Amino acid sequence: MSTVTPLNAANDKKSGKCNICGKPSDQKYKPFCSKRCADVDLNRWLGGNYRIPTDEPGIANDPYGEEEY
Repeated sequence: MSTVTPLNAANDKKSGKCNICGKPSDQKYKPFCSKRCADVDLNRWLGGNYRIPTDEPGIANDPYGEEEY
């Protein structure tokens, strides 16, 4: 299984392959092949796997920007 990031996911949409496992996508779950792959992708988003790393202080401890510096 290959790792797909949001930056290259657009390329997979054009080819009709699932962004998670590479199988042909199903119209019902597009751009994925199944509910399972759609759920895997959702879990990656919710788990922060697609976040953009930053060196800014306080971002990890205050994700909503509520603290004042």
